[in-house]
Amino acid sequence: MKIDLHTHTYYSNDGVFSPEAIIKAAHKKGLDGIAITDHNTTAGWKRAIEAAKKLNVRLILGEEIKIKKEGKTLGEILGYFLKEEINPKGKTAEQIIEEIKNQGGIAIIAHPHHWRKPFKEMEKYCSLVDGIEVFNSRSQSKKGNAKALEFAKRRNLPMTAGSDCHSPLEVGRAFVESNAKNLDELKEDILNKRVKIRGKQSSFLGQLFATTGKLIHLFWQPKK
Repeated sequence: MKIDLHTHTYYSNDGVFSPEAIIKAAHKKGLDGIAITDHNTTAGWKRAIEAAKKLNVRLILGEEIKIKKEGKTLGEILGYFLKEEINPKGKTAEQIIEEIKNQGGIAIIAHPHHWRKPFKEMEKYCSLVDGIEVFNSRSQSKKGNAKALEFAKRRNLPMTAGSDCHSPLEVGRAFVESNAKNLDELKEDILNKRVKIRGKQSSFLGQLFATTGKLIHLFWQPKK
């Protein structure tokens, strides 16, 4: 099973493509499924579920949640296998991680060595989450991915990978692979460190989509 664990639609404030377009791209590229992880929202879930059913694509319901501490951004955490939206406003990292787990989900530190906004206080929070995103095609450089992988190995932490795509072009550039036959088994494989990490860096064109998306959202809201 091949699953891209980090994707964005235009329900994120930096995405410009619909859930249907992202899921169609995953199907076309031979992935078995994806996780929809829009920024601080689950608004795209309903449409994603319908699109995934039509194309027989496995779908993990997720969210990329911005964590703040004393008014400053600490980093972002990916919540997977969620049942409802998590609003981070006024909540600590500990509270958000606990809320993810209370929903039966797993909490993963996203792109800890983001080239522009790395996750702060990694040593403190890595013991609270379920794992680390060790390969991110867009938000981490090759060096950043290597540092994340080394950290996870040193701490014996579960690892994940995702394209962090903001367009169909980028879907599937990174993913996890396992022998799981369903998503429940995949969840267990992630937690028990039985997934393989696959990926390659996004192209320069792919890197531009998030920036373009932010500009589009400033002046025009895509039809949802």
